[in-house]
Amino acid sequence: MAAQPLQPWLDTALPGTSLRLPPGTYQGPATINKPLTLEGDGKVIIEAGGRGTVLTVKADYVTLRGLTLRGSGDSHDAIDGGLMAEGNHLLIEDNRIEDVLFGITLHRSNDSVIRRNRVRSRPVDSAERGDGIRLWYSTGNRIENNDIAQIRDITVSNSPRNRFTGNVVKDSRRALNFLFANRTLVENNHFENNSTGIIALNSDGLIIRRNRIIHSMDASGAGVALKETSSALIDSNEIVHCAHGIMADSPMNPINRIVFINNLIAHNITGIYFYGAKGGHMAINNTIRNNLWPVSIIGDGDPMNDTWWGNLWDDYEGFDLNGDGFGDKPHELYAYADRIWMDTPAAKFFRNSPVLELLDFLERLAPFSAPSLILRDTAPRMKALR
Repeated sequence: MAAQPLQPWLDTALPGTSLRLPPGTYQGPATINKPLTLEGDGKVIIEAGGRGTVLTVKADYVTLRGLTLRGSGDSHDAIDGGLMAEGNHLLIEDNRIEDVLFGITLHRSNDSVIRRNRVRSRPVDSAERGDGIRLWYSTGNRIENNDIAQIRDITVSNSPRNRFTGNVVKDSRRALNFLFANRTLVENNHFENNSTGIIALNSDGLIIRRNRIIHSMDASGAGVALKETSSALIDSNEIVHCAHGIMADSPMNPINRIVFINNLIAHNITGIYFYGAKGGHMAINNTIRNNLWPVSIIGDGDPMNDTWWGNLWDDYEGFDLNGDGFGDKPHELYAYADRIWMDTPAAKFFRNSPVLELLDFLERLAPFSAPSLILRDTAPRMKALR
């Protein structure tokens, strides 16, 4: 039996009422243009048949709960997807969104909540998928406890002061992609097997804390990557097994520091990578261990403009004779043969080759020239805080 159209149900519902659909499959695309609660109890499927966006909301105070949205069109230009929401004070919870191009889009939508939804795009190359969640000129929204996988990115563009908490994002390109997303909170999320965990461009005042970011191992991937971003706090995250644990250029204004505190940065190819270094970073009480290269700094600035204090280094060569928990001498990291690929990026291909390993050994044994000081931690910690 053919699915019945959903639109007549929506058109006849009175504003402000709760519409609990009988179990079954309904035909989209459909549009909600009045305050309404649409309930599916997990037994309602809305299927667009490969045309456009499954469900569009053009009203404030709409609640969508317990629905399955599937079968959108495939136009990136039209942002075909499961849900296009253009209202304020929306509640989108406990829905399944699958076999769509884009998942949930908030378009000039403020003070809304997206929580406990399951979102999947299509089994194609990540660049050909749509965003699982997309915020555009949307402020004050809460994205909470969603299960998201097999998407392109979560993209937040020109959308400040949003909160991302408790979400799981796997098997995608970028778990979070921020562009002009000032004062955003990213807390208690789990990002796994994505090309990059969090990337932020021109997004000041970020707070990124207590997240677990693992297995971002694409060649250009990173756990956290910041560019032209200032006044950021990266606090108490686990960043494990990534191509780069943390990547950052210098803040636009060195007064607006980028602070890394209490993070575990382990088993990455490069633990921390600063480029275009002009200072403005503070690294405090981090545990930096088992990385192939703990820190790389590339640029014309003075690395001593950064502050390193109280970090635990697995290669620290010193003692704590007075028992205060800190090494008796600073931890200093020098670049020997590393300088070759830092100054000539194309030479990275040969890192860990026998020739460079031998050259590095000889440089440390009897340097041909003075090695470059990359960092000085004035109080290296002897035991991890976490």
